[in-house]
Amino acid sequence: MTSKIFRSTVFVAVVVLLCSLGIVMGVLYSHFTQVQVQQLKNELSLAVTGTEQYGNAFLENVEADRFRITWIDLDGTVLFDTQADQTVMENHADREEIQEAFETGRGSAVRTSATLTEQTFYEAQKLKDGTVLRISTNQESAWSLMIGMLWPVILIAALAIALSSILARRMAKKIVEPLNKLDLEQPLKNDVYEEISPLLHRIHRQHRQIAEQMEKLRHKAEEFQQITSHMQEGLVLLDGEGTILSINPFAMALFETDADCIGKGFLQINRDSAMRSAVNDALDKGRGYARLRRKGRDYQFDLSRIQSDGAIIGVVVLAFDITERLNSEQMRREFSANVSHELKTPLQGIIGSAELLESGMVKPEDEARFVGHIRKEASRLVSLIEDIIRLSQLDEGVALPTEDVELLLIAEEVKAILEKSAAEKNVSINISGNGFAVQGVRRMLQEIIYNLCDNAIKYNVPGGSVEIHIENKKLSVRDTGIGIPAEHKDRIFERFYRVDKSHSKASGGTGLGLSIVKHAVQYHKANIELDSTPGKGTTISIFF
Repeated sequence: MTSKIFRSTVFVAVVVLLCSLGIVMGVLYSHFTQVQVQQLKNELSLAVTGTEQYGNAFLENVEADRFRITWIDLDGTVLFDTQADQTVMENHADREEIQEAFETGRGSAVRTSATLTEQTFYEAQKLKDGTVLRISTNQESAWSLMIGMLWPVILIAALAIALSSILARRMAKKIVEPLNKLDLEQPLKNDVYEEISPLLHRIHRQHRQIAEQMEKLRHKAEEFQQITSHMQEGLVLLDGEGTILSINPFAMALFETDADCIGKGFLQINRDSAMRSAVNDALDKGRGYARLRRKGRDYQFDLSRIQSDGAIIGVVVLAFDITERLNSEQMRREFSANVSHELKTPLQGIIGSAELLESGMVKPEDEARFVGHIRKEASRLVSLIEDIIRLSQLDEGVALPTEDVELLLIAEEVKAILEKSAAEKNVSINISGNGFAVQGVRRMLQEIIYNLCDNAIKYNVPGGSVEIHIENKKLSVRDTGIGIPAEHKDRIFERFYRVDKSHSKASGGTGLGLSIVKHAVQYHKANIELDSTPGKGTTISIFF
């Protein structure tokens, strides 16, 4: 900036100097011309006086170095000329200044002399005898004065340019120095030149706009960070070269890395060939897929290409934990197999007993026993089908009408239903707590309490007890039964899973009661907890 200001200042100074010199030279030329004309007039007056007194004698003795004097007769004939032979000179009657002198007594003109071929000033005056005396000088004399001043003018111009250069350099530094000290972060706090105040205000507005945009970007980045950091899926952003641009905590844990991996190649943190192929497919085809097992769990990787204006700018990698889905699929397969088996078993018993009765192979005194067996197996079959239907309904998630249900009243109803079976096993049922109401499906809530109490009775010991406690949004059923070994606790809510298969079948259980409880609890968006000690009993708590 300093050099530009310097050059501009020197250029302006030189232009002003040259223009000034031109004007001065013009003024001097005009002044010299006026002075010359005035001198010419003065000399003419002297010559007129001398000629009128002395005639040719005066003119012959006049020094004609600076001026030319011509004497013209009444008819225009040249009587005398100080610089030319009058005998060969043409008639001057047609000369402008001569005609004017004959008419008015004085005349003047500026033209090129036909005799001397020079630009000449002419002054003429009429004498007392009617003749005209003319004096002239060439214009070259004025130029000679100006040419004589040329070297001083050149010297002055050179000195002026040199001085301008020095002053311009110092001025440029002084101008630029405050500008270099400007605090552009806080433009309105600068106290420099009033002329740049609009610029500083504009910079301030731009700073404010940029700050607002940066704040918006920061908020969006924070939102993105918050969203991705709490995702239960892995998220990795790659550039077109496969370099990691962003990675969320879930993905860091999945690939056993940290934030230092940003800027590194994705394949540096995962060298699996399936993942490498998936990245290449995403870049080449737009989509890529991979399935890997890490830390005992199964993950599905979906990769998508990111494009902008037709150019590939990166790849987004999403990792999903599909362990539960695969387990659910496995459970469904097992459920189908278990259903087939569980349905077949009572049917075989019914068919076998019926065939024996039909063939007459059963003694009359044993017929009642076989008929009872058929009834028992049929009842078991009906219960099993009803439980399967109930689970199917819960799986479908069909919206059912809800109402305010007082759990303490439901517990009293369940107690009344199960008192007979409890008495047969010598088990007591007790209800405590202040109770509370739940917005839910009455039938489901009843099934929850019923199945929990029914299991507590079936797996209890003679003289044992079942305690139902309802208070502070918590329902708990505690028994003093056989308890559940630790290795079975995680599976007792699975369909058809039995800790003691022989005991379960002997008690008439279908193996679906706790599964129904679990699904009903989930339907009401509640949580279930299990606490059990073998030989001491089990407590199942539900938090609404």
